[in-house]
Amino acid sequence: MLASIYIHIPFCKQKCIYCNFYFSTSMDSKDLIVECLKKEIESRANYLHNKKIKSIYFGGGTPSILESKDINSILNYIYKHYNLDENIEITFECNPDDLNFEKLISLKKNGINRLSIGLQSLNDKDLKFMNRNHSASQSKQAIFDAKKIGFNNISVDLIYGIPSQNLNSWKNTLLTILKLEIQHISAYALTIEKNTQLYHLVKKKKINELNEKKFLRLYDELISFTKKNNFIQYEISNFGKKDFFSNHNIGYWTGNHYLGIGPSSHSFNGNSRRWNVSSNKKYIDSLKKNNCNYKTETLSIKEKYNEYVFTSLRTIWGVNISYIEKKFGGKFKDYFYNEVQRWSNHIIMLNKKNTYILNDEGKKIADKIAADLFAV
Repeated sequence: MLASIYIHIPFCKQKCIYCNFYFSTSMDSKDLIVECLKKEIESRANYLHNKKIKSIYFGGGTPSILESKDINSILNYIYKHYNLDENIEITFECNPDDLNFEKLISLKKNGINRLSIGLQSLNDKDLKFMNRNHSASQSKQAIFDAKKIGFNNISVDLIYGIPSQNLNSWKNTLLTILKLEIQHISAYALTIEKNTQLYHLVKKKKINELNEKKFLRLYDELISFTKKNNFIQYEISNFGKKDFFSNHNIGYWTGNHYLGIGPSSHSFNGNSRRWNVSSNKKYIDSLKKNNCNYKTETLSIKEKYNEYVFTSLRTIWGVNISYIEKKFGGKFKDYFYNEVQRWSNHIIMLNKKNTYILNDEGKKIADKIAADLFAV
């Protein structure tokens, strides 16, 4: 089994209206964080038991605020202490406003071979509403420049269901993506998370509650567009051209082990989960004492079964009955088989592979179906 490493860069220039991820807008501790990331990388080298690393993923936060020397030193620590696959995918999340020519060249020189660019929208009205720090024209220019330098594996993040968005503006964003010849799209419905600016605006009735019918219209347009233009929906929110699926995403959704480095990052080794403290200060203080501040939980067989159902049902690989029996036992296989019958209009059974996958209607209510199939 292959594994992956996630590096959390806990800094952003400003806070987007919808974001509930952990980060700081103060860069004062940036150099200390980089040193602590390297320290954690070295100290946890045995966590993945020398499994080959198929993917390294820089997320955040905003990794593109890092300097070239920071990226280089972090990667060198990984190269030194981990067993890397020869075809390793190294993804770097970035904001369009950070991607000048110099930055892109430094990323290329540092071995980054996949960019994940946070466009969110190609409509300036939407971007202003979300408090994004870039314009639609900056997004397009960043992609042009990245391709010119030689990046040929580019993913973009999009959000649909924005109050300022309508079907026509969404169609225009998708058509522009097509013209930019992108290899991968991650598209997420705008969600209202507690303690975000969006949450407080809705609570104070300054913005209307988001409309489910609107979400479905925009989602249907997304599905129609991706099918028509040869993007494969390999996971509910992820669409890739052939040979351009994200190894990092696949690993997460198919139960591979992963190591999370940095404040608030999560790790999974097959039996337990671990998550680091969501505080730059506490993270730094603990690593100064050679004792990373984290919590952990050991998963029961029922929790492992539930997680398998939840993640697998979202993918094109689906839930395999034989795997359930082999991994969790006959009791769980029988339970799943009995419970899944009520969803026969939303799930397709692939008899030859003994696998259940969602049809297009089922994908719209995937979480509801998965929850109904959980063992309680």
